[in-house]
Amino acid sequence: MKILIFGMGSIGQRHVRILQSLSRKDIEIGAFRSRKFNWVISDKLGADLDKDPCEHYEIKCFYDIEEAFAWNPDIAFITNPISMHIETAILAAQNNCHIFIEKPLGSSLEEAQELLAITKEKKLCCMVGYQTRFHPAYIRIKNLLENNTLGSLTHASLHFGEWLPGMHPYEDYRISHAAKKNQGGGVILCLSHEVDLAYWLFGKPSSVYASGGHLSSELELDGVEDTANLILNCSSLKGDFPVNIHLDFLQKPPTRKILIIGSKGKVEFNYHTNEMALSILPEGNEEITSYSDFQRNDMFKSEVEQFIESIELDKKVPIPLEEGIEAMRVCLSGKKSLESKRVEFLND
Repeated sequence: MKILIFGMGSIGQRHVRILQSLSRKDIEIGAFRSRKFNWVISDKLGADLDKDPCEHYEIKCFYDIEEAFAWNPDIAFITNPISMHIETAILAAQNNCHIFIEKPLGSSLEEAQELLAITKEKKLCCMVGYQTRFHPAYIRIKNLLENNTLGSLTHASLHFGEWLPGMHPYEDYRISHAAKKNQGGGVILCLSHEVDLAYWLFGKPSSVYASGGHLSSELELDGVEDTANLILNCSSLKGDFPVNIHLDFLQKPPTRKILIIGSKGKVEFNYHTNEMALSILPEGNEEITSYSDFQRNDMFKSEVEQFIESIELDKKVPIPLEEGIEAMRVCLSGKKSLESKRVEFLND
């Protein structure tokens, strides 16, 4: 099994380490590199500068795309900048690779549909890397909703804020893809995990309204928003209810939490304290569950293991391309609403 990594930034190197940790003799790893940054990045985002990552991980390195595909890879991991995701994935699909593509897909629904058509025609597995779906707390919340434990939903809020210069401390944030419009930057796309969680937990919204923009005087950004507040109109048992999503590049220490309120109770989860509080009416007593033993890297490892298993067993991947497209559709509608200052309705 030959696996080609497109992009050796922090997430590309994380996937290399995970693949190597699987202790499978049948896996051979290569990397196609275009930016040629020489740094080795750890799970905790520390970096050894002036160090070739391909030499460090002892993997093949390609600088010519035709040479990379002549190696005949079976799987492509798309971990390069957002603006290059779909273009690279289409090329990989045309070369008969199963695809793991990092979130978000990109900024073109037309290109995403082209990728979907190719993968379907060639019967290729294509999975999107929204790893938060593999956190046991979010899995439990999903089960609570499916079992109607909270009753008819009345409100949900998801909050994700983090200081942009601290996300990748080894590089100048001003040249990162997150800070540039032409590279798919801005909080709505870069922090789209919360949008995907909302889609996964509550289904496809009928509309989205966004406010915010480049509100900080401290961050130097190139045409992208550092703050966004999205209101999604979602459906529950008794009718529509609002889902509020707050995203920003401004908070240090970071904040990440979710609150869901229903007619029978509520659930709250704080990602950074790893504690969940569940209360069910009529008593309303809080049941506190700690996930302190859970490690962030476990989510990435689970998604990679299940992706490879899906290929080997010829079964549906946990997060298929179609769902990544729907999350991207919500994000792009949010960006459009931010500019138009109007509610954007999502087409069926």
